[in-house]
Amino acid sequence: MPLISMFFGIRITIYYSDHNPPHIHAEYAGNKALIDIQNACIIRGFLPNRQLKIVLAWCVMYQDELMQNWELVKDGKEPVPVPPMRKG
Repeated sequence: MPLISMFFGIRITIYYSDHNPPHIHAEYAGNKALIDIQNACIIRGFLPNRQLKIVLAWCVMYQDELMQNWELVKDGKEPVPVPPMRKG
């Protein structure tokens, strides 16, 4: 499960040969959630509200890059790091 980004203590990973729909794994302070890339929504799990909002906004910002990574790992290739969310 390659780490593709990390910001504000949130780890974002993507698994090789994972199930549909296209998604990422987000982890923060022991909490874990699966995030649907195309719909920017939580599929399963839990993140505190503040961190969930940050991850969902980041997912919208980098949807194209995340989908490209989904296709790469689906084919067994190494994903490309995605820029972290920045304070703004």
